[in-house]
Amino acid sequence: MNTRTYDSTPSRRVAFLGLGVMGYPMAGHLARAGHQVTVYNRTASKSIAWCAEYTGTTGQNDTLNHAATPRLAVQGAELVFCCVGNDDDLRSVVLGEDGAFAGMAPGAVLVDHTTASANVARELYALAKARGLNFVDAPVSGGQAGAQNGALTVMCGGDLAAFEVAKPVAMAFSKAFTYLGDSGAGQLAKMVNQICIAGLVQGLAEAIAFGDKAGLDMPLVLDVIGKGAAQSWQMDNRGKTMVDGKFDFGFAVDWMRKDLGLVLDEAKRNGARLPATALIDQFYADIQQMGGRRWDTSSLIKRLK
Repeated sequence: MNTRTYDSTPSRRVAFLGLGVMGYPMAGHLARAGHQVTVYNRTASKSIAWCAEYTGTTGQNDTLNHAATPRLAVQGAELVFCCVGNDDDLRSVVLGEDGAFAGMAPGAVLVDHTTASANVARELYALAKARGLNFVDAPVSGGQAGAQNGALTVMCGGDLAAFEVAKPVAMAFSKAFTYLGDSGAGQLAKMVNQICIAGLVQGLAEAIAFGDKAGLDMPLVLDVIGKGAAQSWQMDNRGKTMVDGKFDFGFAVDWMRKDLGLVLDEAKRNGARLPATALIDQFYADIQQMGGRRWDTSSLIKRLK
């Protein structure tokens, strides 16, 4: 049961596009915070289920509704939030005659929480500006648990004025909603985040595998070193499940490979050298070959046992 309390932000008319494992609870926090929410999902049954969960009705006369297309969902919305799978999915819900841009009112803000490329963020920003609209790239960190608990970290790029319009509403599902610079800056910051996570998880996997081979009580070792300089979120939340070989939760390997692909593509463009990240990306490819496409990213340790 969600017990989160919400700040008294005035009710706004908003839309949410994409009700996956992240978007579904994010949209729910907006509803619980008192906003008038219209949702769209490619599979309409999910939109209907969302309305039933958050209002007990699927009718169109309530403050929470579902729409058949992104264009219909965004009509009358001051703010549009989006969280889909990749660049192509993002273009499919934003562009075209049934896309969000076709239905948004002048001055409305689209906040995109998809982890996508910096290039598509800049592309959609430019197209939005040409239409008199606003676009903020705002990928998130915190995973499914962060979305469910309303405790996501959000990294934003775009115009500061549009960011400031979105922030009070987006805090319904965020613990931090931070402006980092021009269009694309949010996506680039998320890439930095994923580089860090990949290295941390691989280091933790090697450490646990080494400790096991040495005959150590690894849960006890993790308790001890978790109080020192080796401490990290990954150690605190994934260390003991890695020892136990449990990977049926969290951020899937397939998603991490998508994200690291974005990272490596951007590195080719900007000249950054990422030898460890490129190697760990291939380690994740090994996990996929082992049948672990939907395992948590901490499953890297499976290669070492």
